[in-house]
Amino acid sequence: MAEFSLTSTAFADEGTIPRRHTCDGEDRSPPLSWSAPPRRTRSLALILDDPDAPGERFIHWLAWGIPPDTGELGEGEAAPTQGRNDFGTVGYRGPYPPHGHGRHRYRFRLHAVTGDLGLAPGAGVQELERAVAAKVLAVAELVGTYQR
Repeated sequence: MAEFSLTSTAFADEGTIPRRHTCDGEDRSPPLSWSAPPRRTRSLALILDDPDAPGERFIHWLAWGIPPDTGELGEGEAAPTQGRNDFGTVGYRGPYPPHGHGRHRYRFRLHAVTGDLGLAPGAGVQELERAVAAKVLAVAELVGTYQR
């Protein structure tokens, strides 16, 4: 059986995220595709964070209610339901590390879950992580890097 995985045609795992997908460029989410979610998966939830941000991790995108059978989210495509990022907005905001702070890692973590998470649009990361923890079957991860 194939392993649950997450990839992008815009960058390789551990590769550089193209400028167009950052706050320095067009700030459009990169195309994402996944394979082989577990059999009991009913939906997918995505958390994009920067664990290298000064102070603590920084949330760039929260998304859930993603149908697992579509196999992809296209470039710039919004997820069915999105949460509040640490910029204070809802939806995707790309990498934006401080100038001179070095290369940051951006973790796209896709969670296969057993059902509806019961969250309203605009929920925060703590609410999403609590809801996911009770229903997660598997997690696929893709890491990109960016430096200013």
